[in-house]
Amino acid sequence: MKWAQHPVLKIVTNRYILVIVVLAVWLLFFDKNDFFTQMDRKQQVEKLEKDVQFYKDEIRRNKEALEQLQSDTVLLEKFAREHYLMKKDNEEIYVIVEDTIPAGK
Repeated sequence: MKWAQHPVLKIVTNRYILVIVVLAVWLLFFDKNDFFTQMDRKQQVEKLEKDVQFYKDEIRRNKEALEQLQSDTVLLEKFAREHYLMKKDNEEIYVIVEDTIPAGK
C-alpha cells in the first residue's frame, strides 16, 4: 500500500478538511472574537447582571424607606435628627466622635 493511498493520509490531505481545520484554529485563537475573549465577555455579562439585580434591590429598599418616612412623622423626626442633626428650639445637641487613633500610639 502506498502512502498516498493510505485512508488517514487521504483525509488529512483533503483540501476541505484542511480549510475547515485552518478556519477553526483561526476562529479559536486569532480572531478578534476568539474563544477566550468570548469567555471574558460572558463573565463580564454575568457580573453586570448581578450588579443590575443588586441595584434593583437597593431601589426597592430605598422606595420602601421613603414611603415609611413620608407616612410616619415619628420616623421622619428620628431620621432628621440622626442624619441632619436637626433639633427643636429648646434642645441642645452633643455630637460624640469616637477616637480613631489607637490608645497605644
